[in-house]
This record gives sequence, C-alpha cells and structure tokens, in this order.
Amino acid sequence: MSQTMSKMMNKRVIAAALAAAFLGAPLAATAGEAELMQRIEKMAAELEQLKAELRASVKKTEAVEQRQQAMAAAPAPAPAAAAAAPAAAPQAAAELAAASAPKTIVTGYGEINYNRPTKDASAAQADVRRAVIGITHRFDDKTKMVSEFEWEHAVVSADDKGESEIEQLYIEREFSNGLRGKAGLFLIPSGLLNTNHEPTAYYGVERNFVETAIIPSTWREVGVGLSGDTAAGLTWDTGITTGFDLGKWDAASEEGRESPLGAIHQEGQQAKSRDLSVHAALNWRGVPGLLVGGSVFTGKAGHKAAGFAGQDARVTVYDLHTRYTPGHWDLAALYARGQISNTEALNATLVGSPTPVPSSFAGWYMQAAYQLLKSGDYVLSPFVRYEQFNTAKTYAALPQGLDVATGTDEKVATVGANLKVGEGVVLKADYQKFREDKTRDRLNLGVGFSY
Repeated sequence: MSQTMSKMMNKRVIAAALAAAFLGAPLAATAGEAELMQRIEKMAAELEQLKAELRASVKKTEAVEQRQQAMAAAPAPAPAAAAAAPAAAPQAAAELAAASAPKTIVTGYGEINYNRPTKDASAAQADVRRAVIGITHRFDDKTKMVSEFEWEHAVVSADDKGESEIEQLYIEREFSNGLRGKAGLFLIPSGLLNTNHEPTAYYGVERNFVETAIIPSTWREVGVGLSGDTAAGLTWDTGITTGFDLGKWDAASEEGRESPLGAIHQEGQQAKSRDLSVHAALNWRGVPGLLVGGSVFTGKAGHKAAGFAGQDARVTVYDLHTRYTPGHWDLAALYARGQISNTEALNATLVGSPTPVPSSFAGWYMQAAYQLLKSGDYVLSPFVRYEQFNTAKTYAALPQGLDVATGTDEKVATVGANLKVGEGVVLKADYQKFREDKTRDRLNLGVGFSY
C-alpha cells in the first residue's frame, strides 16, 4: 500500500471514530441504554464497511499504479516487436480506463412538445411525449448490461393514453477481433433514427414520418445479434430475432394506415416466436464525415396460428441511407420500403373493413441543416426536410369485386431550427406543410434533453 493512500485511510478511519464518539455523547443524555447500544453497533458496522471500501479502493489504485509503472519501466521494443506495440498500447490504455470507470452508469432523455394545427387551433395540444431512464452496468471490461425504461404521454393507467415500456434490455459481450455479441431485447439497426433517437440527435420537433410510419421507430425485438468493425471503415450487424404478428392486425381501425408495422409489432411482450426473423445491416464510414449504409429485415408473421388465413405471410423491410457532414453542413437522405407477402387469403376475410393489409408501403426523405450560429454554449442550426411516404402503396390481387383503393403519396415539407444549449439540451421549432391532407398543417415547438 502506498504511503499516501495509507495515510488517507487512517485519517478517514480516525475521522469516523471521532464522529462516533461526538455523536454518542448527546445520545447518552437523551436515549435509553438499549437504544444507545443499538446506535453504537450500527455506527460500528458502518465504520467497518468504510474501512472495507477504503481497502478495496487502495488495492485498485495500487494495481493501476503498478501497471503504469510497469509500462513506464518497460524497455523499448525490439525492431521485431515494434509492429505489435501500436496494437498493445491502446489495449493497455483501455484496460486502465476500464479499471477506473464506474461500473454502473445512469443515462436518460426526454421531450415535451407543443403542436398547433393551423386549420383548427382548438386541436392544439401540449404533451410530455416521452421520458426515458437508461441504466448500463459493466460486469467487467468485456461484458455489460444495457437497459432503457420509457414512459410516454405523462400518465399511465387503464383510463389514460400513456404507456410504460422497456425499450431495451440486453447483455453484450465483446470478443477478440472487434466482434460483439448480444442477447435480449435490443433495437433493430434500421435507418438513421431507430438506433439514434434521442431528441438532441435529430432535427425537428417530431421524428420524421418515413422512420416512424414505414420503419416503426423505436423498433426493437428479442433475440441474439453479432456485430463488428473492419479496418476499411465498415460496420456490420446481423442477428436472429422475433418478428411481427399479423394476427394483431385490426382492419376496423386506422392504426394500420398510420404505420403498418407499428400495428403488428410485438415489442417483446409475450411475443409469438413460432416464426423467427433475420436482419443484417452494413454501414461504411471510410471518408471523414460520410456515412453510407443499408439494412434488411425479413421473417414470416403468421406463426402457424390455427384458423388464421395469413399463415404464410412474410414481412420484409429494407432501407438505404446516407449522411454527410462537411463543415457546417449536415445532409441526409433515406429510402425505406416494406412488403407483406401472401395477404390475398387474409384480405378476402376482411372485405368491408376500412383497413385491409397492404402488400407494400414505402417512403423517402431528403434533409439539409446548416450550423448558422455558434456563440458560447449556443448552437443554432436551421434545417429543411422534404419527405414522401405511402402506408398503403399496393394491395395484392384479390378476386373480382373485392378491389380496395390504394393510399396516396403524402408529401410533407418541414422548415425549422434546432437551438442547442450546451451539450444536452435542445430547443426546437418548425412548421410542417402537408400536400394531400392540408388539415394536418401545423406549427410545432419542443424542448428535449439527453444525458
């Protein structure tokens, strides 16, 4: 034990003992003998716990110091070993950082939004859109648990519209050669928003329509996954997970029109798993500031349910995306398409209902933002986004007389600005203009945070 740490521990122990003595004096005058002895025993136990924590801290500090001294005293590598030194140094540095880093970290994010339709001001509303608490615990330098707990719309009860849910809950293990494996409930690596959905990470008060109506962000499944990085700037991600349940489709409601996959996702809630799904994603970051990538997800959604007409239906979703941040610019574009095959028999049973199952749905957007002003902790970034999407682009062929009308391509232009306050707070304002359904034109205001 180093002399400095030894002196520190002795001072802490002495201070605790003196505190016990001083606190004990007034207790003797006011408390009974039995109560006094109980309090003294409790304080003695706390003192022993403090001593144990100090000993553990000293051991960890000594281990780090010894490793640092060994690295400093090590002779210069021989020419034959010089090539291995660059790879070993970062690993040693990472081990040192892991030794001193906290084992459990609490994170979180949230947003409060205000929406005011321009055609009907009486429909204006303010909403605590979501509040999320994340807890990450590292068991060792290679194994961690990641969790996120979310509350939406402020109040959760049987009579309210709020929701309480587990957004992520998985174990991740790092292997050699940059490989990582995970198991549990995790986000599907689809698009730009799904895995990077904090309000400080995207432009606009509301999440874009393509990555909510076509890709059902925030989209998560239960399963196992494997990911890794390459020296060429490629990041890949693949896995086997639960998928969608077409048996949840409600042809009498408009939910399927809002988001076909959002209407049949399972979110890890007693998810049907007779039919599993697979996914794969690939992203390239070989040029500074540039990201180019895509993803695909596919799996059956009938689960061999008895008497269900859509047993052979298959859901497939894919996307292509890019983002480029040269200088003060932030440019992004994305195309996403979903398909549900073998729906003819199922839709034949839904004749007369307003919302049959579509065979395809798709959308795309382009977005440009510019860092106009940076003053101290304030960063102002105006942006513009144009998107087009259709949640019922096509229907599978049906017997004559059972045809249904396809949806229209909704086009939305959004103009606004994000004002970042420091690293974790953002104020947002934008105006959205709808081409088809003009009653949805609206002004949006919001405040968000992440930590």
